[in-house]
Amino acid sequence: MSQRLTDTIVKGLEAPPSGNKIHYDAEMKGFGIRVTANGAKSFILNYRTNGGRERRFTIGAYPAWKVAAARAEAAELRKRVDRGEDPLAEIEADRNAKTVRDLCERFTKDHLPKTRPNTESGYRIIIDREILPELQHRKVADVTFSDIDELHRKITKRGATYQANRTVAVLSKMFSLAIRWEWRTDNPCRGVEKNQEVKRHRYLSPAELGQLTRALTGLADQQGADIIRLLLLTGARRGEVLAAKWEQFDIEAGVWTKPGSTTKQKTLHRVPLSAPTRLLLANLRAKAGDDAEYVFPSRRSATTSEATKGSRGKPGPRVDIKRAWRQVCIDASITEARQIKGRTGKVRTVVEPSARIHDLRHTYASMLASAGMSLPIIGALLGHSQPSTTARYSHLMDDPLRAATERVGAIIAPGKDAELVSIKG
Repeated sequence: MSQRLTDTIVKGLEAPPSGNKIHYDAEMKGFGIRVTANGAKSFILNYRTNGGRERRFTIGAYPAWKVAAARAEAAELRKRVDRGEDPLAEIEADRNAKTVRDLCERFTKDHLPKTRPNTESGYRIIIDREILPELQHRKVADVTFSDIDELHRKITKRGATYQANRTVAVLSKMFSLAIRWEWRTDNPCRGVEKNQEVKRHRYLSPAELGQLTRALTGLADQQGADIIRLLLLTGARRGEVLAAKWEQFDIEAGVWTKPGSTTKQKTLHRVPLSAPTRLLLANLRAKAGDDAEYVFPSRRSATTSEATKGSRGKPGPRVDIKRAWRQVCIDASITEARQIKGRTGKVRTVVEPSARIHDLRHTYASMLASAGMSLPIIGALLGHSQPSTTARYSHLMDDPLRAATERVGAIIAPGKDAELVSIKG
């Protein structure tokens, strides 16, 4: 028989032999206390939702909660139920709320496969090294601007200024998708002040180009040397050259048609080939098998990081030339000394390439600009979709522009030096 619960009654309730037993209050419907076999006691409230679903809400444990406080809480919960609310559903929703780890997992599963291999690899590194260690247990809906800004400042403080910016960029993309997936309603990354980044302007000088071409001749890895030659002759991106297939080239017509799947803009890019480029490709074609698929297939002796498998069991494309590039730069004396601190704190000096593989693309563009080619032509050859991307080479056009204006001056006033004239009044 139920009775009005008091602290004295609750204190004297004995534990059941097994499981649990609920003692209901005689005055408030559904309010009671649950006693388990090990003696634990908790106040509960049974209620029925508007949809007819029976629910049991755990208010709190005795003696942390006294009867009077638990009864008052039960009364408030009853009012919410009468208004059509479901208090337990709110707790369950909060308990099941998506965390940043959940967001990273879905982002990795659903979004990254749509990106290029290099992009996917870079994103995974940032997620594993920067985002998960700091935010994995935070609920997606609870992450604030301050959390993102603090993470950005923390990465910046250790000297990784560019990495800090990249981390915010990845998080911004993730939270944009979270909005689409209805995991939250806004993007907490908006407004984070990024670190200033200085665009790299590294071009090989004529002397360095001579040193490089001579070093390529003596490089043991001649496949790597040919990849570098094609990069320098076409200004193509590394990924485009490594993934190039013979079907993309019309050597006789001198045209390379890059499919959208290999270009950064994801659009077909058709570019003409110079005579030296056609000769290089013709020599490579003559050495390749009739059924060769890739211009630069993976080598059987290559490491797993350099070799992949293609379709139908054929060799896939070579995927890396880091070793070849490092060696040719050292042989060509295109290097710089860097100091590296080891785990023990000891500082050692190492010699590294002073130019990146991507700088070959900049060098190609710089030679076009110096030859007087217009920015639209340079952009078309490089496959730029935005004029602003090509504008970084505008300063290199000073020499041909000066030569052009001097030519006009020579026509208008042949054999005359410039004369300063004072204008009065």
